[in-house]
Amino acid sequence: MELLQKKQEENAEGRSRGGLSTKIHAAVDALGNPVRLLITMGQASEYGQVNTLLKNLNYQYLLADKGYDSDEIIALVTQTGAEPVIPPRSNRKEQRFYDKHIYKERNLVEKLFLKLKSYRRIATRYERLGRNYLAMLHIAASMIWLT
Repeated sequence: MELLQKKQEENAEGRSRGGLSTKIHAAVDALGNPVRLLITMGQASEYGQVNTLLKNLNYQYLLADKGYDSDEIIALVTQTGAEPVIPPRSNRKEQRFYDKHIYKERNLVEKLFLKLKSYRRIATRYERLGRNYLAMLHIAASMIWLT
């Protein structure tokens, strides 16, 4: 059983109700162009990828969805001198303020995923190996940069 689990982790395939799935984590610039892409198993949390996703990036604001709302992530962002623009979860005891006008720019990330999914090979995940799928994501990202 451990060998199967290791293989699924290598290929970034995680079990869900719909079968095997992969989660794409992305960092984009102010124009919506991809800067960094990572893949994990479908059931993996966003928390585990934040350090890798933000490593050596220079940013003034961090716009993220509620999945990234945690005290550790907020502290990490403020330590770098950036401002976190992450809406608080509804079950948070102490609701934080976030700039709703700046948060509207987060749609650039959603538009990036829309552009990536327009490549059929990405949307249907033809690649069996995780490294090959990530390579195809990088090719699609470079095509987005060129257009």
